[in-house]
Amino acid sequence: MNLEKSIVTDIQSIIIKARESAIRAVDHERVLMYWQIGKRIFEEDQAGEERAKYGSQLLKFLSDKLQPQYGSGFSRRNLEWFRQFYRTFPITSALRTQLSWTHYKSLLSLNSQEKLEFYLEEAVKNNWTSRQMDRQVASQLYERLLLSTDKDKILSVARNENHPTEPKDIVKDPLILEFLGLKQEASYFEKDLESALITHLQEFMLELGNGFSFVARQRRIHLDGDDFFVDLVFYNRLLQCFVIIELKTHKITHQDLGQLQMYVNYYDRIERMAHENPTVGILLCLEKNDTVVKFTLPENSNVFASKYQLYLPTAEQLSREIHNEILKQKDKENE
Repeated sequence: MNLEKSIVTDIQSIIIKARESAIRAVDHERVLMYWQIGKRIFEEDQAGEERAKYGSQLLKFLSDKLQPQYGSGFSRRNLEWFRQFYRTFPITSALRTQLSWTHYKSLLSLNSQEKLEFYLEEAVKNNWTSRQMDRQVASQLYERLLLSTDKDKILSVARNENHPTEPKDIVKDPLILEFLGLKQEASYFEKDLESALITHLQEFMLELGNGFSFVARQRRIHLDGDDFFVDLVFYNRLLQCFVIIELKTHKITHQDLGQLQMYVNYYDRIERMAHENPTVGILLCLEKNDTVVKFTLPENSNVFASKYQLYLPTAEQLSREIHNEILKQKDKENE
């Protein structure tokens, strides 16, 4: 019976992988076709010069000829996408077989080369679907990372040129949790937040970033007759360390930070193996006070406070946060 079950499972796996490979191959051929069409249009349209009027006439002419035979996929607007696609990726070797045309259309909508390159590399590295990539763009992952690190470092990590080397490199602030469906103004408890995160664990790990794997929920710690329960425990394989996340639905206090520091100490002294790096603690809270964090924790602490939002930030909100962060950094430099 076990042998029969094993061979069925193996064959099912072979079929699934073959089908996935076939779908990827078809998608890539479609991407190459659109690239070649864009290249031909660009060559005819530009001829080394900007001739916008002729270009507009050419696209309309091609659309009128192609749509009756090949469908709406060759509308004037789509032909414009193909031309832009070639102009953005003029070398075919730069195209990634893992990405579909839907991925590329979203990338072409980005307003800077740095952002495009970042999301392209991250989508490939993390095997994001186009929907997952769109969600990361909508949550402004690139801009949020700029709050805590520099542009070159973000791109170097995205290109796999280097990996996070310090705990602060894996901590995002804020974390965007709009996928939970919780209302900012509604009344909910920490257990409700925790349950929602577990229900949407895949989305939460996508938001946390690279290298995270889930370990435990409500991990019991017994200390000399007293029991404590750690909300969420993860492991980050890039830093090779445990990551403990405590959830608070209020503005953090020094007691909250002290509690998390105790959990971090426990994992460092009891759970951590000799080859692993020190444990990281993240206090995920609705509102934080940077001054309380600064004076509660030692300077070399691996405990961090990160705010969470239950909605996607607007561009204006994020711009204000980046501006405020720049001012904070300048104040630190002047101290």
